[in-house]
Amino acid sequence: MRQLLIDTETTGLDPKQGHRIIELAAVELVNRRLTGRHLHYRIDPERDIDYGATEVHGMTRDDLRGMPCFRDIAGEFADFARGSEWIIHNAPFDVAFFDAEFELCGMPQSAGLYARLVDTLALARETFPGKRNNLDALCERFGVSNAHRTLHGALLDAQLLAEVYLAMTRGQETLIIDMPLVIAMPDGGHFARDSGADGAPRYAILAIVPAQAELDAHREYLEALARESKAGCLWLALEQSAPDALPEAVAVVA
Repeated sequence: MRQLLIDTETTGLDPKQGHRIIELAAVELVNRRLTGRHLHYRIDPERDIDYGATEVHGMTRDDLRGMPCFRDIAGEFADFARGSEWIIHNAPFDVAFFDAEFELCGMPQSAGLYARLVDTLALARETFPGKRNNLDALCERFGVSNAHRTLHGALLDAQLLAEVYLAMTRGQETLIIDMPLVIAMPDGGHFARDSGADGAPRYAILAIVPAQAELDAHREYLEALARESKAGCLWLALEQSAPDALPEAVAVVA
């Protein structure tokens, strides 16, 4: 799966008032791994920049004179971004600016480019309701160093967002579904399900299989527990209700 972490800086807050994109960055992930590929532009907005916006990102109109205009880089960005999943913090803000810029260029809107749109701000608000969920707060929460971030910058923010996003969604790539299974057997061999092209398992889940004497002692303990407890023994009840629900080697360990 190809994903792009995208960030922009702008001349102001509202594209409907004629504000424009002045910086754009897109950082690539493939299968949840940073590839090192990215796009980064500073853009001449062809208009003045609000003072409040300059306080955020530190750029003035003079800093951007001579830079390409958005129409000059629109095609390259569209080719790079097409068909990928876009991951943006406060996505409606950036997408509104993209759509305004594409309209000025006579190009299709953002929805015609991305395969899926993920708003990490909405995701953070759902995960941490009532807490601060700006990028700085999320960096602190997930232990992502942002000490070098004194001003907003599109490339740095996209790189930080990549680390935050991976931390926020950690575990999705390690679900047991479709993972290979390797179980140690008493004779020193192993039972393997699903392996890579070289025949070696891609992941290994090791289970120590007890000796028969240990199993007998464990059974005696469970039966004693069942006699002494009013509620009975859950393990024995599960075993009786679904004895074949798990592979034998795993069921023995349970």
